[in-house]
Amino acid sequence: MRRWTARILIAVALAAAGLVARELATWPDVAALATRSPESTAFLERWNARQRQAGGKGEARLRFVPYRAISAELKIAVVVAEDIDFFSHRGFATAEIRAAAKRAWEEKELPRGASTITQQLAKNLWLSPSRNPWRKAKEALLTRQLERHLDKRRILELYLNVVEFGPGAWGCENAARRYFGKPAAALTADEAAQLAAGLPRPASWHPGVASRGYRARVERIAGRARRAAWVRGEL
Repeated sequence: MRRWTARILIAVALAAAGLVARELATWPDVAALATRSPESTAFLERWNARQRQAGGKGEARLRFVPYRAISAELKIAVVVAEDIDFFSHRGFATAEIRAAAKRAWEEKELPRGASTITQQLAKNLWLSPSRNPWRKAKEALLTRQLERHLDKRRILELYLNVVEFGPGAWGCENAARRYFGKPAAALTADEAAQLAAGLPRPASWHPGVASRGYRARVERIAGRARRAAWVRGEL
């Protein structure tokens, strides 16, 4: 019995060591993002793969623009919509996490709804939509690294350039040109609120949609943006 127990423990240890070695070998170079912009993301590649499986071309690409070429109105709208404490936290909104954990305990489900912009960036760049504990642990480690190696403006710049603002509209420049026929630098406050409002549900919430829930969210974000003048000072 002892011999079999020892063998099992050795097998488990070897498997764990192999898993760690594989993760280390494929771990992204987070610090490189300080000067190098990504050409694609895990979420974008997953979307393209699904499109090809459905018979489409699956050729969506990022159209990266620098921070200065993104409307201040969009930056404000996204911050007040997704992460109002973005400029003051270090990657994790502890108050939101506590609130999400309380809701999860009451509803008997996994916590959700507390992701910061930095966490969302880590997930979009390298991970999957899965909510399993191992994926969440990797997200936390990558979030720490992003906050350590990049400043807030760079994190926001990357986020705005890689997230999906509508079906296949990856990044603010692609979205601005698709929905409003203009570059991201020229977006108005109302247009910015329309794009920011769709971030939780890009497949169904985006400019042009008649959904009552979407329109209500647009109005809420526009109102928050008008009241959050201090955010403009952080940009």
